[in-house]
Amino acid sequence: MNAHEVIESYVVEVALLLPRKQRNDVACELRALLTEELQAKADAAGRRADAALATDLLRAFGEPVDVAARYRPTLTIIDPADGHTFLRASVIGLAVIWVIGLLSVLQQPIGTGLDLLTPLSQWWVGTVIPSLWWPGLLVVGFGISTHFRNRSPRASTWTPRSADRIHGGRAAKVMALVGILCGLFVLQDPHWVLDVFWGGRAAPAAYEALTYTETFRERQAPWLFGLLLLNIPIFITVIVMGRWSAGMRRVETGFALATCAVMAWTIWDGPVLQTQAGDRMVKVILALIILFVLLDFASKRLRRITPAPRAQF
Repeated sequence: MNAHEVIESYVVEVALLLPRKQRNDVACELRALLTEELQAKADAAGRRADAALATDLLRAFGEPVDVAARYRPTLTIIDPADGHTFLRASVIGLAVIWVIGLLSVLQQPIGTGLDLLTPLSQWWVGTVIPSLWWPGLLVVGFGISTHFRNRSPRASTWTPRSADRIHGGRAAKVMALVGILCGLFVLQDPHWVLDVFWGGRAAPAAYEALTYTETFRERQAPWLFGLLLLNIPIFITVIVMGRWSAGMRRVETGFALATCAVMAWTIWDGPVLQTQAGDRMVKVILALIILFVLLDFASKRLRRITPAPRAQF
């Protein structure tokens, strides 16, 4: 990494800890300030501004979470440095709990508007109100984290991270690749799962429950199989290179959104499995996958910092 990339890594980490409305303005201001200070430090030392000098400057400037706290309006519920992370985790967790609960109660047959009131009331009493345990759990967790943070200041020093890094490292991508291969096997023949875990000795009803309908085999299955198959060379390339490129990220995002579209088509087009219970379970799983993929996509979009800076070193 050069000096520009080190500063940009630091600026992005600080900006992502701020509310979205502040990010771009703070990023521009902080980038200009750090660039000026680095150039002044390089001139004083009579040397060229490089990555080592930039890293020393930024470590002295402060941890990203502490710098962000200077710009960010604080919340008084917990430590100001964790306030917005707590709020985001609460909203996402509650949304997931509510959606899962709503999907489960809407499985009941609904004939009239009055029939709809019963599952909605069950959802409100059985899911929405009890779901408040999640923010409470977060308050306790963040409170404990704040307590130990105050008792034991950070011993580690900040280290710059490349923007094209693989989140979770190569091991995470290897596990994702294994998951794709398992998905291909299941799409080809779901009975494979029973053969692996029960050695072909599962009950006939279990094999019947994992039998695809002809409609799904002819319409959605080939599309899902092809989209999953196209991800394999991308993941192998990322694992070998150890990083993402801008082009590969765009292709991977396109494949993910196309896969979500086919999954949504699968949910609404008719039964996937021949048994009603198995079909309901598969469609709930597909809906959850779509939800998590779209949340991840939205999160990445919201975390982008614009405008893109120009290299100055």
